[in-house]
Parts: sequence; structure tokens; C-alpha cells
Amino acid sequence: MEELKQVIIIRKDIEMGKGKTVAQGAHASLMSYLEAVRMDGKVASEWIDEGEKKIVLKAESEEVLRKLFEAFRYKKIPCALVTDAGLTELPPGTVTALGIGPWKSKEIDLFTSGLKLL
Repeated sequence: MEELKQVIIIRKDIEMGKGKTVAQGAHASLMSYLEAVRMDGKVASEWIDEGEKKIVLKAESEEVLRKLFEAFRYKKIPCALVTDAGLTELPPGTVTALGIGPWKSKEIDLFTSGLKLL
């Protein structure tokens, strides 16, 4: 069985408090998980059974998140782009995070290996 994981990527070029950062990462995780359930429930279930491995990385810009989002969608890997509602710290529609997977680690790594841990 291949290793499965979820990757959460947080933008670091915008100011977010710690609580806001955690909330945006949680949105990315849940939204991407639900997309994985929709696309391949077996993979999502295996990931839960294996302990829900997650890696949190950082991106330097909205452009990086959008390009990664498009690449993962093109490859049919579950992902979700998070945009803020604008109720607290950020203007409405600010792209804050990207959730990827759960999916096969090797396939995720093809696009994320150049990013650093948060």
C-alpha cells in the first residue's frame, strides 16, 4: 500500500495572527478531505485508518497557491483553495491556504517538494 498524506499550504506573504493561521489551515484540511471523499472514498478512508498524516508547508504568494491548485486539479488530485470571508483580519476573498489530499504522497511531492515547512 502506498503512503497517503494530506498537505496544507499557508500563505506567508500576508499578515495573519496565529489563531487565524490555524483556522485557515483547518478550513483547508477539512475542505480538501471532503473533496477526497467525493473523488475516492477508499483513499480517504484508508488515510483516516492510517492516522491522518498531515504536512504543513508555506507559500510565498497567492500566485504560488493558485498555480499549485490548478496543477493538482489538472492531475485529478483532491484539493481545495481557501478564500477568507473577511469577517476579521483580512479583506473578503483573500486567498489564504491550499489543502491537498489525502492522496498518494509520491504524487503530491511532485509539486510540493520545493516548499519549506511552516
